[in-house]
Amino acid sequence: MEADTGNPWQRFHGPNLGYAQELYEQYLEDPSSVEKPMQEWFKTYGAPPGMGGAGREPVTGLPTTVEVMGNASYLQKVVATEKLVNSIRIHGHMGAKLDPLNYHEPDKRLLQPEAFGLTNEDLETIPAEVILTDPPKGVKTAQDAVCHLRDLYTRTIAFQFSHVHDPIEREWLYKRVESGLIPRVNATKKAEVLKRLIAVDEFEKFLHRTFVGQKRFSVEGLDMLVPLMDEIIHCSVNEGVRSINIGMAHRGRLNVLAHILGKPYEKIFSEFHHAPNKDLVPSEGSMGINSGYTGDVKYHLGADCTVESAQVALANNPSHLEYVNPVVEGYTRAAQEERDARGYPVLDVSRALTILVHGDAAFPGEGVVAETLNFDRLPGFQTGGSIHIIANNLLGFTTDSSDSRSTRYASDLAKGYEIPIVHINADDPEACLAAVRLACEYRTKFQKDFLIDLIGYRRFGHNEIDDPTSTQPLLYKKVHNHPTLRTSYAKTLITDGVLTEEDVKAAEKEVLDRLQEAYKVAKGKRKNGNGQEASSKAPKLIGELKTGVDIDLLRDINEEMLKRPEEFNSHPKLEKVLQRRKGALDGEGAIDWPLAESLAIGSILADGTPIRFTGQDSERGTFAQRNWVLHDPESGKKFCPLHQLPQAKASFAVHNSPLTEAAVIGFEYGYNVYSPETLVIWEAQYGDFANAGQVIMDQFVSAGRAKWGQLSSLVIFLPHGYEGQGPEHSSGRLERFLQMAAENNWTVANVTNAAQYFHLLRRQAAIVNTEDARPLILMTPKSLLRSKRTVVNGEALQNGSFQFVLEQSGWVEKASDIKRLILASGKVAVDLEEMAEKEGRAKDVHVLRVEQLYPFPEKEIKAILKKYSQAKDLVWVQEEPRNMGAWTYMESRLRGAAPRGAKVSYIGRPDRSSTAEGKPDIHEAEKGRILREALKI
Repeated sequence: MEADTGNPWQRFHGPNLGYAQELYEQYLEDPSSVEKPMQEWFKTYGAPPGMGGAGREPVTGLPTTVEVMGNASYLQKVVATEKLVNSIRIHGHMGAKLDPLNYHEPDKRLLQPEAFGLTNEDLETIPAEVILTDPPKGVKTAQDAVCHLRDLYTRTIAFQFSHVHDPIEREWLYKRVESGLIPRVNATKKAEVLKRLIAVDEFEKFLHRTFVGQKRFSVEGLDMLVPLMDEIIHCSVNEGVRSINIGMAHRGRLNVLAHILGKPYEKIFSEFHHAPNKDLVPSEGSMGINSGYTGDVKYHLGADCTVESAQVALANNPSHLEYVNPVVEGYTRAAQEERDARGYPVLDVSRALTILVHGDAAFPGEGVVAETLNFDRLPGFQTGGSIHIIANNLLGFTTDSSDSRSTRYASDLAKGYEIPIVHINADDPEACLAAVRLACEYRTKFQKDFLIDLIGYRRFGHNEIDDPTSTQPLLYKKVHNHPTLRTSYAKTLITDGVLTEEDVKAAEKEVLDRLQEAYKVAKGKRKNGNGQEASSKAPKLIGELKTGVDIDLLRDINEEMLKRPEEFNSHPKLEKVLQRRKGALDGEGAIDWPLAESLAIGSILADGTPIRFTGQDSERGTFAQRNWVLHDPESGKKFCPLHQLPQAKASFAVHNSPLTEAAVIGFEYGYNVYSPETLVIWEAQYGDFANAGQVIMDQFVSAGRAKWGQLSSLVIFLPHGYEGQGPEHSSGRLERFLQMAAENNWTVANVTNAAQYFHLLRRQAAIVNTEDARPLILMTPKSLLRSKRTVVNGEALQNGSFQFVLEQSGWVEKASDIKRLILASGKVAVDLEEMAEKEGRAKDVHVLRVEQLYPFPEKEIKAILKKYSQAKDLVWVQEEPRNMGAWTYMESRLRGAAPRGAKVSYIGRPDRSSTAEGKPDIHEAEKGRILREALKI
């Protein structure tokens, strides 16, 4: 047995030490009764601590003889003492002084000796080193040790680490606490914190008395949030972080904008001047300025600035509170990656940091929080640890915590993800600084999330208009009698001689003078509007772009994607399928949907545009169509042919995502906003899975440009098509995206062949990082992925471009013969072709495939309708029910484009509450009826 360096008995404590003492007793009676390694150990190092002889010297007056240590009752007390100590470490937070108002009583029952059958006298008989590896100076007995630990773990700062399963991390955390976590804060730092608190408090009071009745979502009661964030930024910059991204809801947001982001007071005051000054204003929405930029209310807006050489950004955030979390994580991941070379991007998590400020009701209440916490260790989404702050005012809007969560703490959700938690009393500035230092050290060392639960109160109602005394009368009696932190901390510093009363008054006057001067400036510049400046106008319509690619380059890309490293063994069945792509670009070779996709991606990388592609099962493809990441069946190794593409001039990231929609869509949107030069694609496993991400679609993807001037070219793939798979796997809810379509905010398409898909992807790549960037919502196929009716030849990729509308080929001999024009989009248009070939059609029927639904291709449709001026019957055919799909969007537009006297009508499923039939035979019957009726069979 090898000895530890230093104290050879250091590895023995608690029950292990008791066991060693028992062995030593046996050794004294009969050395041969213990194993030889222990015999050698005892010969070399003598008696264990507390038994005299070698090891740590015994404490004077305590039992040290073998006879006493061999007493079974004594050993039971040692074990019980060890349990007490562990209980203090694990449950100390329950007895801590965390509530500034003392509204909630601490619970110290599990911290007392009697809870473990012990008395103070028992503890006095046990040496401290029995339960502590290295007791601090002055700690001689277990009683001293218990008092010492109880003090450490029940102050105004408390810890929850026992749920961290990694023993190295957990021991590091406990050691940091027990080795003196809270260092002395020097006088200069204390004065800085007080001045910051004065600025925070005076700003809120100034708004309160100057803009009476207006919402501001005050930070009062959690004033330390601002100095706490100051300290996170300062500590992180010292560790080399150069990009800090902040996500938070509206509580305290104006103060953070003013004092962390440096937004000028006069600009904030100007926004108040232009807001309605009434008590009963239900809307928190935008006010409308000009086309393409409607703005947002002041407490939803973001900003960015440079602080201590780091770029600090506060993300725009609507009232959906926690939904900004994944967006900001996406910002940070984008800031951490280099994308200028082929292969996966190079990730350096030390370059950027996420700070997320949560509400105490929203953190356990909104599921997107758990979805985001799950990113912490996922290869495609982790950011090297985020620092979470719960701005805990012990209330929801008007709801007590007992009505809004089933756990003791708002932070308990984080325990499931093994995130260390520190609770702090928001009225103790120095405890707050200590928590920040621990959080930053942990994040730097272990690259994992850390959570600070900042426990304070809310001085006013939810939005300063509400009267909280009607729902929390007892709580608000305490609030109204409680001094502000700025007042109590000033008294402490004056008492301690750090500052004088004159110093404090001078600091207060300086802040107030700045506020009054800014108000004069804002009042003097008052003008029409809402004080917000548009950073972009609505994008222009996208015309026909040249997206064709030289056939020789496509052929080279195809050949490179079929090469494998010598040491890599492909799956034989899969490799046989992939190798069929050889020669697909020669002559009349058939290029199907998956190959067209791969060629589009390869050619975009060759153009120098980085790509990030994620989704549930996207590496293989939900329908086994893609297979961008191959798996060696013998070694399990992975290989991505696109990563060794010699033509590629930029990175290609492809990741399977967690079974999450809201958080992943938000993450990809954030990544794209931060890295606008990247083509970012998210793919749903089935189109209807996007339902679970509707908040992100509504509040960010569709409206981010109009509300915040935020540009995005995010691509969303939604597998869509009625194939008898029931209500849950048929519809990508096309109607929802068309309903939100306006001001060229995005493109909505439903294309029908591989060339159209190829050119549409390349068209989207061509507009990234331009003023014309906008998201693309694409209904992608399922069964059509392998349909011969969607294949094209190489010439279509070289010479073609994306077409807004396609005419059914080979159907028309004389334009004057056509009496009915069918307009359809996506799979149903291909079904019409198949049915016509199978069962015939009326000779006066023709089909137009509307490939792009929004922006509505009015010019192209009118040009085609002019060719068929004799047609007086325009029919929109769709597979979705009448109240879903594109009909309600298309009807008025078709009527506007139709020739005079032409009838516009609908053929499809009737209005329904469910998207599709549940039984395949009923589906087939409905499908046949629609197609026959449309084709006049």
